[in-house]
Amino acid sequence: MNKIMIIGVSAGAGKSTFARRLGELTGIEVTHLDCLYWKPNWVEAPPEEFSAAQRQVVQNDQWIIEGNYTGTFTIREPHAETIIYLELPLQVCLYRVLKRRIQFHGKTRNDICEGCKEKLDKAFLKYIVSTFGARKKKMMERMQRYAQEGKTVHYLKTSAQIDGFLETYKGDEII
Repeated sequence: MNKIMIIGVSAGAGKSTFARRLGELTGIEVTHLDCLYWKPNWVEAPPEEFSAAQRQVVQNDQWIIEGNYTGTFTIREPHAETIIYLELPLQVCLYRVLKRRIQFHGKTRNDICEGCKEKLDKAFLKYIVSTFGARKKKMMERMQRYAQEGKTVHYLKTSAQIDGFLETYKGDEII
């Protein structure tokens, strides 16, 4: 495992935490797409800047890139050898998004640009709920395609599976 995409069904699926833990275990540098996309005070990076930053990362011999940003999947997909997909239930994702809001109230998380204090609004919650089913279906189609392309695909649906996956790390590889 040298070039790893970590994606998930929704915000709150645990992508950032999982990536951070996997990076610690493997020694592979983690790139959080939110850090590339958001500038201070929640200003969006220009699309070309966001894409160029990803193109630079995928040229490295090893990387873990965490985040969906499906509009730029085509930058990461051709280079990724391993895809790790987190699909926890909607209730778990919503709970984690709310918990994160409380936990980081008035603070900036380490997986996002400095100056982006944690926030949560109705529109974001509505987006999570209203698109969850369609995103789940689309992600499954992607996972099947990745497997057909010969990529290693890990589909983790529970916290126990996620923890178990990380616990199997021995030396230079995931068993």
